Amino acid sequence: MKRLDAANDNDAGRQIARTRRIWQPRIGRDLTDEDARQLVENVTGFFAILAEWSHAECLAAANDNDVHAAPDGSEVCHDR
Repeated sequence: MKRLDAANDNDAGRQIARTRRIWQPRIGRDLTDEDARQLVENVTGFFAILAEWSHAECLAAANDNDVHAAPDGSEVCHDR
């Protein structure tokens, strides 16, 4: 039976290798494992911030009793 941390190490290794394959051609230089790890962390953090902002906008809209639909025709926020 695999140790849980060993399985996580394999997943992390595959994620780093995939990140290097995707980003090296776009960046135009060889990436180290540390470069790839930082890319994963930064992109994940970026989308986490976007999700937080979206959630905050939904909460603000839900608390606004005067707004029943998105005034600009954009997507209406739904409770999670």
